[in-house]
Amino acid sequence: MSQNAVSNPPVKARLGKLDVLRGIALIAMATYHTGWDFEFFGYLEPGTTGHGMWKLYARCIASTFLVLVGFSLVLAHSRGIRWRPFGIRLAQIVAAALAITIATYQFTPDSFVFFGILHQIAAASLLGLLFLRLPAFIIAFAAAGVVAASHFLASSAFDAPWLWPLGLSEITIRSNDFVPIFPWFGAVLVGMALAKTFQHLNLLTLFAGNIKPAWLDKGLRFIGRHSLAFYLIHQPVLIGSVYVISQIFPPSLPASRYAGECVQSCEVTYDKALCENFCGCVVGRFQADGIFADALSGKRNPQTDPQMQEIQQICLNETGQ
Repeated sequence: MSQNAVSNPPVKARLGKLDVLRGIALIAMATYHTGWDFEFFGYLEPGTTGHGMWKLYARCIASTFLVLVGFSLVLAHSRGIRWRPFGIRLAQIVAAALAITIATYQFTPDSFVFFGILHQIAAASLLGLLFLRLPAFIIAFAAAGVVAASHFLASSAFDAPWLWPLGLSEITIRSNDFVPIFPWFGAVLVGMALAKTFQHLNLLTLFAGNIKPAWLDKGLRFIGRHSLAFYLIHQPVLIGSVYVISQIFPPSLPASRYAGECVQSCEVTYDKALCENFCGCVVGRFQADGIFADALSGKRNPQTDPQMQEIQQICLNETGQ
């Protein structure tokens, strides 16, 4: 038996701590989505979870997931691509990604998820196969190139919607979860380079053993081993819970939330200052005419309701848009 076989026994027997890390990342993601849900229902100011530390937190979580995807891809197929389990897992991810797209299109058609984290994982799993036989330093160099490309190759030539998943368009993409190839595939390549480095240095045993306390180790491993199911289930549970809370303790920021969403939609075409004036005018007149509650609940559609359209036109004239 070769030394390599002794130092690198079957992955499943040794690397349970990878499941722990994946479980931690999933819990972190759930906490971020909890904040997003409270913002969606009006408990936080619009845009709160898209800026500052919240934005950094979200990017750290996404990066962790994708690094683990690359790491696991190398460990699973380092002795040759196992096509059957790879195909089954890829089909599951693609199906889940499609379900996310359909569901978000139904609830938030203006910002639905067309290329989120699951779409990225599916695409990255396929692209990653091209790098499996390359040495770690070349993969690391490619990772740096993918990240840099998102800054240096952005062009209006990529503005067509079917090219948006590349991440090289110059226009602002509206989506509740947008994780394009550039730069995010770079994180997957980082994970692949790390896995190959750990293999070369015989350091994979660092991921063996358990963490303390035992109940935490068991719980995190369970979540990590069922990451796809957790991802699909947790958000409906969270958003349903926040909805129930909103019915018992209504948010105190409905006007601010509505105005913020109005500004975000308006900014696609107009200047931010003009949009803030216009949306402030619309909200004020809706409140004065007693129709704000219907607008907030969706009972009346500002795009088709004659009274609302008249108010919007008045506000357009007043703000000079």
